[in-house]
Amino acid sequence: MAAAKFDHPALKETMDIDIEPKPLRPHWYERYVQPCVAELLGSTLFIFIGCLSVVEDATNTGRLQPALAHGLALGLTIAILGNISGGHFNPAVSLGAWLVGGLNITMLIPYWVSQLCGGLIGAGLTKVVAESNQYVYAHGGAFSSIVADEQISSVLVGEIIMTTFLVLAVCMGAINGKTKTPLAPFCIGLVVTVDILAGGGVSGACMNPARAFGPAVVANYWDYHWVYWVGPMVAALLVSTLVRYVMP
Repeated sequence: MAAAKFDHPALKETMDIDIEPKPLRPHWYERYVQPCVAELLGSTLFIFIGCLSVVEDATNTGRLQPALAHGLALGLTIAILGNISGGHFNPAVSLGAWLVGGLNITMLIPYWVSQLCGGLIGAGLTKVVAESNQYVYAHGGAFSSIVADEQISSVLVGEIIMTTFLVLAVCMGAINGKTKTPLAPFCIGLVVTVDILAGGGVSGACMNPARAFGPAVVANYWDYHWVYWVGPMVAALLVSTLVRYVMP
């Protein structure tokens, strides 16, 4: 009788379904800790290369050396670590990603903390390896474009526009299901390069509060520091509005 039961096609199909293993949910370490570690590591590497490129610009290449260093470092870091955390390495990008549905709200603050800590470590490593006179002269890679109150409006607008370009590249190239592309790391890194080449003389083209925060702490240079938080965060709000209500 038992053999007859198992030979019945309907019963056999039912048995197969019942014994099929359920997919396991990712371990909490993979869901919560690994992404933060990736953001910490990626921010450290990106900001170290970025600060060092500014401090060590001994050949007076102008904006070319920092532009290439920042853009290439960001693109490569996203390509390496992006599958773990999304490759933000920027509090403004994380804010924009959350607002468009590309990041769980429970990870927003941990991402910010990881990015800011990465900024501190990267800026600290820059101080360790850089020649002291050059480090002091370049304020440790901190942003020193604003020397008078009259510049604030132009710097703020410049930061908003350039960060809008960057966050839009992330949201449309790496998050939006209709427009995402495998070339996203290249595109995002190229946007950073273009922004620095175009707007480095206006505001320094920070586009990243963590990039501003790290060297500001290590070099103790805080002049007009708030601009490099307000501009990028406003840009993230603008991009989220565009992506949700205007873009596909």
